[in-house]
Amino acid sequence: MLQIYNTLSRSKQVFKPIEPGKVKLYVCGMTVYDFCHIGHARVLIVFDMVVRWLRASGYEVIYVRNITDIDDKIINRAIENGEPIAALTQRFIDAMHADSEELGLMHPDHEPRATDYIMQMQGIIGRLIEKELAYEGENGDVNFAVRLFPGYGRLSGKSLDDLNAGERVAVSGGKRDPLDFVLWKSAKAEEPEDTRWHSPWGEGRPGWHIECSAMSCDLLGEHFDIHGGGADLQFPHHENEIAQSEGALYGQEHKSSDAPFVNYWMHNGHIRVNEEKMSKSLGNFFLIRDVLKQFDPEVLRFFMLRAHYRSPINYSDAQLEEARAGLVRLYTALSQVSLSNPPADLHAAWVQRFADAMNDDFNTPEAIATLFDLASEINRVQGEEKTQLAHTLKALSANLHFLQRDPIHFLQAGSRGSEAGLSAEYIEEQIAARLSAKQAKDFAAADLIRKSLLEQGVVLEDKAGGITEWRKS
Repeated sequence: MLQIYNTLSRSKQVFKPIEPGKVKLYVCGMTVYDFCHIGHARVLIVFDMVVRWLRASGYEVIYVRNITDIDDKIINRAIENGEPIAALTQRFIDAMHADSEELGLMHPDHEPRATDYIMQMQGIIGRLIEKELAYEGENGDVNFAVRLFPGYGRLSGKSLDDLNAGERVAVSGGKRDPLDFVLWKSAKAEEPEDTRWHSPWGEGRPGWHIECSAMSCDLLGEHFDIHGGGADLQFPHHENEIAQSEGALYGQEHKSSDAPFVNYWMHNGHIRVNEEKMSKSLGNFFLIRDVLKQFDPEVLRFFMLRAHYRSPINYSDAQLEEARAGLVRLYTALSQVSLSNPPADLHAAWVQRFADAMNDDFNTPEAIATLFDLASEINRVQGEEKTQLAHTLKALSANLHFLQRDPIHFLQAGSRGSEAGLSAEYIEEQIAARLSAKQAKDFAAADLIRKSLLEQGVVLEDKAGGITEWRKS
């Protein structure tokens, strides 16, 4: 029975979909003004894992992940570059898709762009104005009146008094209260034409928060199962999503008994780099495409999922090397068995142990520990049991999108940064020379070849029947 930690209740809850057998999931996606970094990689990988497990559990999943293709950062970057908004955003959407492909991620069922949902956003804003939860300010902006929405702060655990005490922004000509947030931004004279749309409140563009309410409600309905995103979005973005979505539906008379906008809120933890917050100013900001020049995509995925999705994670090259070593251990266990003829059944006890871990709030560290224990058992046994356990290891790993490649190919590939090292042909020649030395009883020469290869990152393993296999360390 699947349990999910719900940020809204701050507890694990048994997952009960609104419609039996179906799951409607919305994840906040990228703002496309630059290349994706490893923080983006984590949210992409985490919810790819969630969708895979939900589908493996028999659910029909509708997976929506949006694209923010209009906001201040995008506008500023386009002005800096002297290019149209659409050209800028399409270039980085293409780059995001390329990164996703290399990481082996499933494509969402829907990938809506904010600029395609302007009418729906205006519709929600209109309903909020009608219910007197939104107002037009003196500067032409339309703002949400936070104090008029009952229960604001439930998701983040912040009270209005706490928020007011921490608010340092003076009330502008557009806001009645510093806690209010923008739903529609009035166009500025200096802004390009492609940054504005007609509306009942004059030309302008949507605020950031309103886009996700419009896209999720249009594609999944006004009440759906799971909403996900990074922990940094919990406040104010997701808090504001709840307020504007439920406000448009129920108005100021919203009761706790009314159906919520979303049943389960999921947030993945932050990434730190060498125990410091990742930021461009600190120079510890890593793009996905740069990391993948040095490390295999499967290694990055393994690194991300060996930590629980809600936990903060520390990124470093040493951690990625450790993750690669873990994958080598698992692939080495698989390499002992022919995987061409799967058995009729997988090993039930190991399948159950893996499922128990995943059903405990997607506990991938425990699931991966199960894989390692299973690999150890494969190394211990022989015959049909060894074959069954190896196929079980590969099948269970498929739920996390691991161990689906030819084991020998993975083991001989090495790190991406070592691609300019020894060729397979040279290594095979050295293995043949070592065999000849052994046959001539020149064991010193044979040992020297093994040592030389090891120093160059190649590990030799002698097998029964005079066979020598190799892998890159």
